[in-house]
Amino acid sequence: MSATDLKALCLEQAAAEETFPFGAEVSVFKVAGKMFALSALDARPLSISLKCVPEVATKLRIEYPAITAGYHLNKQHWNTVLIDGSVPDRLVREMIEDSYDLVRAGLPKAVRLTLG
Repeated sequence: MSATDLKALCLEQAAAEETFPFGAEVSVFKVAGKMFALSALDARPLSISLKCVPEVATKLRIEYPAITAGYHLNKQHWNTVLIDGSVPDRLVREMIEDSYDLVRAGLPKAVRLTLG
């Protein structure tokens, strides 16, 4: 999976936007102003940080050495995924979608209704 693929997957989520609050080298993907993904898309090795249900986050870290506790994030709720081919692309896609869904679910109902 490439940086272009990661960016496209994040931006295909409803009302997702790419922002740069930490500088031009770090893409922060948000929905309604709340972060659901973070990646330095030009960095090598490529990685992405995603929100996750704590129990699932722990299981994924055990199953995949390329998935670790979120770098500079709440380690209970965030995982960082090294995009090195060892984590199936399908799983990375699911993790992006799950992260988006978790963040969206935490938004006020009125905001969620405007997202479609």
